[in-house]
Amino acid sequence: MRIGVDVGGTNTDAVLMDGAEVVAWTKQPTTADVGSGVAAAIRAVLADARVAPEAVASVMIGTTHFTNALVERSRLDRVGILRLASPSGEALPPMTGWPKALAGQVDAKTYLLPGGFEFDGREIAPLDTSAIRAAARQLREAGIDSIAISSVFAPVNPSMEERAAALVAEEHPRARITVSHTLGRIGFIERENAAILNAALGSLASHVIAAFERALEDIGVEAPLYLSQNDGTLISAARAAAYPVLTIGSGPTNSMRGAAFLTGVRDAIVLDVGGTTTDLGVLASGFPRESSVAVDIGGVRINFRMPDILALGLGGGTRIHLDPSRYAAEGIAEDELGVGPDSVGFRITEQARLFGGDTLTASDVAVAAGRVRFGDPTRLPALSEPVRDAVWARMQAMLEEAVDRMKTSRGDVVLLAVGGGNFLVPDTLRGAARVVRPPHAAVANAVGAAIAQVGAQVEQVVSYEREPREQALDRLRAEARDQAIAAGGIAESVEIVEMDEVYLSYLPGRAAQVRVRAVADLAGTAAVLAAHAY
Repeated sequence: MRIGVDVGGTNTDAVLMDGAEVVAWTKQPTTADVGSGVAAAIRAVLADARVAPEAVASVMIGTTHFTNALVERSRLDRVGILRLASPSGEALPPMTGWPKALAGQVDAKTYLLPGGFEFDGREIAPLDTSAIRAAARQLREAGIDSIAISSVFAPVNPSMEERAAALVAEEHPRARITVSHTLGRIGFIERENAAILNAALGSLASHVIAAFERALEDIGVEAPLYLSQNDGTLISAARAAAYPVLTIGSGPTNSMRGAAFLTGVRDAIVLDVGGTTTDLGVLASGFPRESSVAVDIGGVRINFRMPDILALGLGGGTRIHLDPSRYAAEGIAEDELGVGPDSVGFRITEQARLFGGDTLTASDVAVAAGRVRFGDPTRLPALSEPVRDAVWARMQAMLEEAVDRMKTSRGDVVLLAVGGGNFLVPDTLRGAARVVRPPHAAVANAVGAAIAQVGAQVEQVVSYEREPREQALDRLRAEARDQAIAAGGIAESVEIVEMDEVYLSYLPGRAAQVRVRAVADLAGTAAVLAAHAY
């Protein structure tokens, strides 16, 4: 038995799976204290299936807490930044271009110190160990425990970042240290940004992971806990606490993986319709397509692996902006109607017309149009057929435009409609070969978490003059396999699912940036995936 949980901004979804079968599922309100909502969801599925907590073999959780913290500019740590790049790296200070509100929350204390490498591995300047020690002491005295260390061309040679981290740890034992080469790629600013964001999430990550662990302990579930990360695979709770930024794209990836599992379709566009947004992503061979460009998170550009996701301001709680005096009109002009992007979100049961509120939402229109049944239809305003159809047509046009933006070819594509608001996706859309709405579509995100595999990725810049190409590739494959096994994967199930090799013409020695990604099944999942032809 496995439990998958997805903690969203509105609902916490959970499923209990026995093999490939969804034995029980639930939607519970997300709670402010994190743990109680998760505990309520897990208790609900266990009670529904009459399963004892001891029967659970593993628990997988995906959460939007870290994404929301960045978007809402809240619950972030103050960060100490050590940039090893002087004198050449002083022209553009850290956090340049960040939104003022986010930069103000992080309130960084920055040190521009000698160090870093040229693109060919030559030192820009030697490491100043005394300056690093002094900076660490100052940060300790200031009570700043979250520290980000970045160095120019650290992916080519991480030695300076590693040495600086060791020095900081000696002077500031309670520090949580993020080194940039473990997160990003060669682009310095984006990589440094990722390290700063990760450091800023440190306390929140410790709190959230601890809340999850306490929830399981209170219920009596002793199974190992894993968290979903951006590429649709799992990492241990301990690694998620150290690298929370790796999980900020886990919500959409869980839905995409769950949609693929529930339908058996491996190549499609997934529309995950929630209460506030519709997230569109592309499935390629059963995994989310990775973004090939720098991604913007909360207004900050980063360059580590993230799914290629388009967020559309259309969900079940989306506000319909239309003057009530026009509800019964025989027709409305285009400029009289607005759909979103604002939403009532988790307050839908208080504010939507279906539940006695005074706000017209997308769900109200869907019920009025006969697309779905819930709430109290007698509370709906008297919408004329032309008005109702105009709103529905506007929502359909928004979806069609979004699908076109995600397509990479002119042909029609298969669409998988999931999420609690999947009723907003009509059965036919322009540009769609067909629309597939799987069973348990409303909790596809939790299913995606439950069936996820552990993953590992190794990325390194190598010189084929120093190390023969085949030998280097074999070494990196072996490292990725070992990491997947160390993360809890079954050795016999390890599979190399991706290997990218990009030659770097600006580096000497026939250099290439190589990325190898491996996945492996957790105990009990291999047979499930094979039996489900996934």
